[in-house]
Amino acid sequence: MRMKATIRTAVFPVAGRGTRFLPATKASPKEMLPVVDKPLIQYAVEEALAAGARRLVFITGASKRAIEDHFDSDQELEKLLVSQGKNELVRQLRSVLPSYASCIYIRQPAPLGLGHAVLCAAPAVGFEPFFVHLADDLIEGEQPCLAQMAEVYAEVHASVLGVEQVPKKETDKYGIVAVERGSGPVRRLRSIVEKPKPAAAPSNLAVVGRYILTARIFEHLERIGRGAGGEIQLTDGIARLMQDEPVYAYRFEGKRYDCGNKLGYLQATVEHALAHPELGAPFAAYLRRLSRDI
Repeated sequence: MRMKATIRTAVFPVAGRGTRFLPATKASPKEMLPVVDKPLIQYAVEEALAAGARRLVFITGASKRAIEDHFDSDQELEKLLVSQGKNELVRQLRSVLPSYASCIYIRQPAPLGLGHAVLCAAPAVGFEPFFVHLADDLIEGEQPCLAQMAEVYAEVHASVLGVEQVPKKETDKYGIVAVERGSGPVRRLRSIVEKPKPAAAPSNLAVVGRYILTARIFEHLERIGRGAGGEIQLTDGIARLMQDEPVYAYRFEGKRYDCGNKLGYLQATVEHALAHPELGAPFAAYLRRLSRDI
């Protein structure tokens, strides 16, 4: 009987400047944008921890100190809240990062793309498979997306990409994959291409910010050089990896919010507010009143 593989490391590329959200992201990382009462990066970390990760590797850039501060303890704030009798808030602060998890911060020296950011994580990852989580893509499901993918990895013991169908006209916003014929949510990749024009796209199956990669990816990222946009593209590295070993696409269960754009971020905020145990009912009543006035 094959033993279940545990993936211990999650990589969070958080060096981007978030220009779509300027001026809000001028001094604060886009990953710290709150969805109701938690920043995007905390949703990302919680998903990785639920999938079994214990080593959290953040690939950072300029103006990203707030992420480090968020996952650090703040003894003065905790003492103040205790003195005010706000014990529930103290509990919430202490649960931001469980004691069994560790954080590693690595600075990406230049904005050379997602593939380069992943390559920067190599010293911390070592020779094990690892998660890559893009916090821009907030995915809500009955089972966390990375946990679903970890179960797939335990079966195939190969790299797994989270994918979903997107409108054909939007293929030039994503890495697009073609998969082998068959049924079911797990299919082996035949090809992958970065942001193809709709007429040239091999399908409308897009990679949406969730990856499990074997350590062999680092060898290819070191060799490929710069691709589209003058950056080292993770998609190009995966295309090379496919020549050495199988790579699979997994159509995850859950709803994705594209928080890399303002509309998707607002949709996530509204729907998470409606689902909030304390705010949901009064917020829904407010929206009903508002809709009558529009």
